[in-house]
Amino acid sequence: MSNMNRIYIAGHKGMVGSAVQRLLSSDTKNTIITAAHNDLDLTNQRQVNEFIGDQNVDQVYLAAAKVGGILANNNFPAEFIYNNLMIEANVIHASFLNKVKKLLFLGSSCIYPKFANQPITEMALLSGYLEPTNEPYAIAKIAGIKLCESYNRQYGKKYGIDFRSIMPTNLYGPGDNYSLDNSHVVPALIRRFHEAKKNNSSEVIVWGSGKPKREFLYVDDMARACVFVNNLKKRKLDLLTSEMCSHLNAGFGSEISISNLSEIIKNIIGFDGKIIFDKSKPDGPSRKFLDSKLLNDLGWMPQISLEEGIKKSYAYFLENYA
Repeated sequence: MSNMNRIYIAGHKGMVGSAVQRLLSSDTKNTIITAAHNDLDLTNQRQVNEFIGDQNVDQVYLAAAKVGGILANNNFPAEFIYNNLMIEANVIHASFLNKVKKLLFLGSSCIYPKFANQPITEMALLSGYLEPTNEPYAIAKIAGIKLCESYNRQYGKKYGIDFRSIMPTNLYGPGDNYSLDNSHVVPALIRRFHEAKKNNSSEVIVWGSGKPKREFLYVDDMARACVFVNNLKKRKLDLLTSEMCSHLNAGFGSEISISNLSEIIKNIIGFDGKIIFDKSKPDGPSRKFLDSKLLNDLGWMPQISLEEGIKKSYAYFLENYA
């Protein structure tokens, strides 16, 4: 039993958490620990402390978060900042109290300033103003990074804890949210083009001008990045990071315009009509491209192309939503 890893995945039903669970479950040395929201409220400090203590956890993957697109972030800013702050503070502190040595916190590329130089390096954090549409969510995620760094600085050497952070670019794939109201761009477009094809519509309306460029990483590649980072030798990681800038970017390595992305999804789904861009709707930042050189230099690279990933995502949509 001593060779077993007891790994708690917070947010195992979310897109990233479920991908991490799929990957870790393939190793028989891992015992995966999860809890449904009905059984464990991560915003409740007492419940989280008791759960992590009772489960005798060795490692934590903190993938739990309240997430959504531009519309959701605009409509529910208080929920986004409060829930995310509570979740990460409770899980990180409970992990420390219960002698968990390894924790990986999942952030978001929206932590970086709106006008950060592109591609965005880890050093850009806290160097400028955030994008207003998702500032509350970004502030919470920045706090999560700084929680990990602060616990490492204060308790790392004394107690041997090692809390790490990874910042994914825009993710898509199985487990994504295909809601019409608050989904991200890839699942939103998959659903719109699918329904337009099904209803024999002549056009699909896409928010914004189509000009902004984005980077997209398939979620199973992100899961591999998470496990890779969490299992890296500390001395190797320390060579490329510092105690006040310890997070790592995880991106695909190239970007695509929303216009070109729309064409790819249109073709994969087989929609024959026109694409209309609604310029009255917000674009968000013109670019958001992560510099993933540090993670690449450490030995991780993505494996799934955008076209392959979108085909897999559409197959998942057809199986679960169509």
